[in-house]
Amino acid sequence: MKIICITGTPGTGKTTFAKNISDKLGFPVLDVKRFIEEKKLSDAYDRKMKCYVVDIKKLNKEIINEINNIKKSQNPSGVIVDSHLSHYLPMGYVDLCIVTKCNLKVIEKRLKKRKYSQAKIKDNLECEIFNVCLEEAREKKHTILVIETTKAINMSKVIPNIKKTLKLK
Repeated sequence: MKIICITGTPGTGKTTFAKNISDKLGFPVLDVKRFIEEKKLSDAYDRKMKCYVVDIKKLNKEIINEINNIKKSQNPSGVIVDSHLSHYLPMGYVDLCIVTKCNLKVIEKRLKKRKYSQAKIKDNLECEIFNVCLEEAREKKHTILVIETTKAINMSKVIPNIKKTLKLK
């Protein structure tokens, strides 16, 4: 079973892209944000940033358990892990790490629409400027594919590249 993690700064289009890949490859999507809420995996709430704080080691363990549950119950060819935290999964569990990148003005507009605080928007824009998710994925030694999501993505060009990387037919 192949594991694709889709990571990137909030607002770069990870979830939309994950759904598109799921539609094309037939892989189920593990929405980590929803998973954290359902399993009550947060340790605290950061009032300033208005977000939950999660222990990455604990989260990784739970994600790996969930992937194994999906494998047993659904037996899919692969699973897509959708989260700006997904690149923290250990290299041995990830076959492909897709990092979504997007124009800063587009990200800012999307985050404002989500009613993010100005401080949180600034923090996320800085993460995008400094390629935080990409650099952390590199540190984990993942096989990486960077996808620019500012404009519509030509899935007919992206899917063959994903299939080739994963050695899928």
